[in-house]
Amino acid sequence: MDVTIRQAQQQVDGWIKTVGVRYFNELTNLGILMEEVGELSRILVRKYGEQSFKESDKQKDMADEMADVLWVLMCLANQTGVDLTDALEKNFEKKNIRDATRHLDNEKLK
Repeated sequence: MDVTIRQAQQQVDGWIKTVGVRYFNELTNLGILMEEVGELSRILVRKYGEQSFKESDKQKDMADEMADVLWVLMCLANQTGVDLTDALEKNFEKKNIRDATRHLDNEKLK
């Protein structure tokens, strides 16, 4: 299933308004987003960092945790009227102007 970001936002909105009944409030969703980022962080730290996996962590799926983060971020975007497609396009423009040579000139990256 190939879905654009805009379509995904619409699908999340449709799911929330039918299956999910309604959105949690923005602060609740912010807390949920932090929880989901923490779960993703736990997997990344154990996979790429120095900590070992606990038995309870071994069944966790990094892609699923990333999708959870994206889901809640889209909920917050929908609730606050942010079109993530437009926001991402503007963010690329900003980075292309601000960082046009910044990383190329960074000695630490060579």
